[in-house]
Parts: sequence; structure tokens; C-alpha cells
Amino acid sequence: MGSSKQIRGGQLLARCIHEKGIRHVFTLAGGFCNPALEGFMECQTPVINCPHEQIAGHLADGHARISREPTVCLVGPEGFANAVPSMMEAWGERSPVIFITGSSTMKRSGAGGFKEIDDVRIAEPLCKYSISVSDGNRIPEFVDRAWQIAISGYPGPVHLSIPVDIMFSSFDEDCAARERPFTKNARENIQPHSKLIPHRAWPEPEALATTLEIIGRAKRPILIGGHGVWWSGAEKLLESAGIKLGIPVFNVPYHQKLLSETSSAYMGLADIHQYAPAKFALQNCDVAVMIGGRLDNQMNFGNPPLFPDSTTLICINGSFEEIEFNRAADHVLLSDPLAFLDALAAIANTTAHTNDQEWLQTNRLKRREWVHESLAALDKTTTGPEWGEEEIHPLQLSLDVQSAMSDGDWLVFDGGNTHFWSEIACNIAGHNGLRLGGVMHPGAYSLLGVGVSFALSAKRLNPQRQVVLISGDGAFLSGGLSIEAAFQESLPIVVVIDNNGGLDCISQQQERLFANGDHFATDFRDIPFHGLFAGMGGYGELVEKRSEILPAVQRALASGKPACINVKARGVISPIVAATSDKRDKASIE
Repeated sequence: MGSSKQIRGGQLLARCIHEKGIRHVFTLAGGFCNPALEGFMECQTPVINCPHEQIAGHLADGHARISREPTVCLVGPEGFANAVPSMMEAWGERSPVIFITGSSTMKRSGAGGFKEIDDVRIAEPLCKYSISVSDGNRIPEFVDRAWQIAISGYPGPVHLSIPVDIMFSSFDEDCAARERPFTKNARENIQPHSKLIPHRAWPEPEALATTLEIIGRAKRPILIGGHGVWWSGAEKLLESAGIKLGIPVFNVPYHQKLLSETSSAYMGLADIHQYAPAKFALQNCDVAVMIGGRLDNQMNFGNPPLFPDSTTLICINGSFEEIEFNRAADHVLLSDPLAFLDALAAIANTTAHTNDQEWLQTNRLKRREWVHESLAALDKTTTGPEWGEEEIHPLQLSLDVQSAMSDGDWLVFDGGNTHFWSEIACNIAGHNGLRLGGVMHPGAYSLLGVGVSFALSAKRLNPQRQVVLISGDGAFLSGGLSIEAAFQESLPIVVVIDNNGGLDCISQQQERLFANGDHFATDFRDIPFHGLFAGMGGYGELVEKRSEILPAVQRALASGKPACINVKARGVISPIVAATSDKRDKASIE
């Protein structure tokens, strides 16, 4: 027998989410959401109301990436389509976001009900799990299953579709109390004071031993870390293994940044265009070990010339799904990155490895030379006869912005060329000593418009730190209205807009692709972004000269308000666009 007290399905949903210890919920409050919002209000769960469903999803994604805990994006039936882009972005970075969306009533399913759409099937390719709740009495079961799937193995987003009639109908508040598991919160029954450990793949001993033996015999190995390292919480072990064993460490492009740019083991992106020394390392290493990433287009699918025939390629992944994507590897190991890196670091004090520190020192020298060459090339460009006095180069912009930041601050970048130039600047500034608290940017799908949401996430979770976003003008136009949440939640972030008057990355590709050498349908008007911030009650300033950048950013940081520095920068083609779009048969940068 159930309890005599009944509550709406939405209230039951909110209680189940609260039991899991989920601390961050984001929504655009539609009528469908009201029963759940009543439940969250009763549970005193903080809910952030957002100006758009896509922004709600990006904020949930940003909070999940930083906290490494599941978050919730709650939207109505009409908001499902708007939330899909954020679902895709979360899938690309494997963020454990629980997307809960409304659907048409069950009793009229398939008959063209109110706002009816096959949301379950649409979400399936973008989630680990997508299902419709078929019975309100099973809400605790569905929430428990979604939560477990989101955090276990290789994490990722999940999707629950809840029919409107279930959301508003009433059910016994303890409807699942007599079904296993009897306790559906986020803690172990046996150990009530310790958090539940997600299910992770541990390596088969013989396979692990073989992998370690190959790495131990290597003379010039490299480690390439992907976001799987981040989700397993193994980035410190990655750094330790690199330092102790003398192995240079690289980051998969677009994946979560794992090590500080100041780390003695960290070199930069495993990208031969944005970071030239990566080409030296990839061409000269004898063993390349990619941990927690995929051999996708970023890694040339594991093929030459990025990975020469002479290189032994090893992939370490925490799920069979990821292993299947890495069939091009010479050796694969099914293992959570934490378990593998723990075992790898352990051989440092044994005779099981033969490499020394010389290989690491060589790569550090290559990085130092690259920094000096990059700055010399920048100086040559900006002092040349074709460069106007006080004109602003996008690399200078990012370097000057970072010069206003302190150790522990957070940097976010968003856009096309703005992203690429900021990647280069971040490596240079880190090499010269700036130790940022964190770096965030679009993930594997390069989705523009995530910058403001990610900056808000960083500030909300690190309120004592300064958070600066460097965004292209096109990227800001894609998601900039989310800045309202900064005012609503009193989150004083600084947005520096690299305003070159259009989709510069695309214009540059067109100019190399089109027969007439021109660009088309990529320009914007002169938009006073700084005036938008000032009009909303924040701080805004226009910058047109390079000498004005640093003091303007300092004033913005000191204002204590959401701030915008609108910088009229010159469009300059980035190395990655130049290298990959110099042939007329190239239609994109891939």
C-alpha cells in the first residue's frame, strides 16, 4: 500500500533529483515546468531561470564540466528543439547533464497532440540514454537509471521525456519506497557516509602489463590526454606520470584542458597547425599514448602523416564505445584513465622504463623556441608597412587581456579565429608564467555561442576569481543574450569582444575558395556591444587602439559589474585556417 498523501508527478521528479544531491538546475520556466518547480521550491533546490532553452542547456553543461557532477536542464515540450544544440555540445564533451523535457500527453500519443514531437528518437544519437517516462509511479526508477548512466563508465548526457499528463497527475509520494533499491539517493547503502563511486572499467592485468611494457621500453614516448582523463579526475596523475617518466604531455584539441600551461610536462595542443612543436613530437616519437580520447578528425583518424607508420599508437579508453572508435590503434586497453595512469606513474620508481628526461627537455626547448618565434612574427607583422598605427592584432588582444589577469583566474574563449588565436596566446602566456585557474571553450562540435554561459558557470562556481571571456562578435551574437543571467544572478564577468565586423574565419575560407577571391554573406554592421552592457546596468567601453586594451580590461575587472570591452580588432587569418584552406578544393577547415 502506498502513502495516502499524493503529489504531482513534477513534484515527485524534483524530490528524486534532490535525493541524488544534484545542486544545479537550469530552466526556462514554461507551464509544463510548474509542477517540478513547485517541488524544487519545496526542496530548496536552487533553480536558475534562463532567457532561452539553449542557454539553460549550456549553463547545465558548463556547471557539469567544472564541478564534474550531474546537472539538470528542465524545459517544456516547446523548448526541446531549442535545447538540442546544447545537448549536442554536452555530448561532444561527455558532460553528465540530465535533460528533462516535456512531451505531449500519453493518451493522445501519435494523434498530433499538443506540441507533439518524437523527442526520444531525436535525442538518442546525442545522449547515452533517451527514454519516455511511461508511468508516473516509475519516476524514481527512471531518474535513478538516468543518473547512474550519466555518471558511470564514460559519462555523458541523458534524456528523460515526461508527458504533460504525467507531470500534472498525482501519485503516491512514496510510490517506489518498497522497490529495490530501497534508498535511491546518491550514497551507498553499506557506507552511508561515503559518496557512491561510479561504475568504472578496471584494466585486465595481463593487458595492462603488456601496455606498460611497451611504454617502458620506449625511448621517445608522448602522452596525449583527452576529456576522459578529466571525467575520471586523473589529470594530476597524468602530470605526475609525465614529470616522473620524462614524457611530454599534449592535449587533444577542443577537449577539456587538463594541465596548467605552466606545467613542466605540458607542451600544448596535439595540433600541428596551432602548435607547431606538436609536429616535431608526433613525427619523432616512437610510442604515442592517447588517453580518454577518440581517433576522430582531430587526430586524423589515427592515420599518417599525423601518426607515422613507425609510431606505435596506443589508446586507453574507459568504455567499449570509445574503444570501437579507436580501431586504428596498434594496441587498445579498456581501462578507466585513473587506473591506467596510477599504474603508469608507479613504474617511475622501478626498472620497468628506459626513457630519460632528455626527450622531455628537447620538447620543452621546442616549446620555448616556438614562443619566441611566435612573438617575433607578431612583432614583425604589427610593425610592418601594411599595419596601421595602434591597429589591434587578435593575438595581441588575447595576450594583453591575459596580462590583466592573475593566477587562479578563469579564461573562456569562443568563436572561430578568436578561439584559434586565443589557444596560441594561452600557451604563450602560460609558458611565461600565468597559471590560470581554468580554461573553457567550445567542445568537439565547435558550437559558437557557448562562451557567455561557460563564463557564467565558471564565475558561479568560483565567485572569488575573476572570469574573462574573449569572444568573437559572431559567437557573441549566437549566444550573447544569456548575459541577462549575469545581471539576474549578480555574476560580474568581463566579456572582451574581438569585433572584426563579421564571420572572419568563414570570410577567409571563402577568399581562398571562391574564384574571384572575395567573400559573401559574412559581414556584420558596426554593433555597439559595449552600449548593450551599459544599457542593461553593466560596464561598457569601446577600444580602438592597442594601448587602450590593458587599462580598459583593468577598469572592467574593477567595476564589479558584468562588463564588455568592445575591441575593434583587425581580422587576421589564424595558422589553422591558413594551413587547411589554402587550396580551392577546401570548403572548410576540416
